[in-house]
Amino acid sequence: MQRYFLTASAPTTIGEQFKLTGESVHHWLKVMRAQVGDEAEFVTANQQVVIGKLLSSTAIDAQVEVVRVSSPQVELPLKVVIACGVSKGDKTEQIVQRGTELGAAEFVFFDSQYAVAKWAENKRDRKLARLAKIAHAAAEQSHRTVVPTVSYQPSLTKLVQTVPYDTGIVAWEESAKQGESSQLVQSLNKMAIGQRLLAVFGPEGGLTMTEVSDLAQAGVVAAGLGPRIMRAETAPMYLLSAVSFSQELV
Repeated sequence: MQRYFLTASAPTTIGEQFKLTGESVHHWLKVMRAQVGDEAEFVTANQQVVIGKLLSSTAIDAQVEVVRVSSPQVELPLKVVIACGVSKGDKTEQIVQRGTELGAAEFVFFDSQYAVAKWAENKRDRKLARLAKIAHAAAEQSHRTVVPTVSYQPSLTKLVQTVPYDTGIVAWEESAKQGESSQLVQSLNKMAIGQRLLAVFGPEGGLTMTEVSDLAQAGVVAAGLGPRIMRAETAPMYLLSAVSFSQELV
């Protein structure tokens, strides 16, 4: 069943009606070709899922009746913030799309010393808008109840000063090469449900020792993600999968 996120408040009592507008109604009516009597899922601001039945429509809106209401638990127990160095090509889009499907709560992209790609200031807002749209579509596709946010920070220093977190780790290839294999598990085991995990990943060129040292001073510890060296767009997916395994599949 198709899922849409509501930007306006909607009733959550069976039998009540609400009006659907904007991109959601266009997609439901024009792309999915919804007919009177068809149903779809609509996510409210408080993460409830309303099953709505199409009663009538015009060119710009649709009248929907609440049929059922549920509160599914589909979000990761930990709020995972994926912080990645800006990468070239479509790698940032891959990270947002697949990371959203795997449960990330937030994405932050940052500039770093070894980064090959740079986001021109006059194009930054457009890139963030594009990534936000990708996150929104991926959240609907994966039937989540939260759309991850996407933002940018000019440096790692600014990132750790701005983004709140309870526990922080940085995936560093030198830790993996040295055989470090317990820090991630230790970090996850000490966290409580609802806490925020900041997971930092470098761009294609990796992070400098100075950047890793600065992160350590902010309480973000270096961790190995197994003995293999992963691409910039692969490592965040590994981390999210590990969080799901340790927190959900028990």
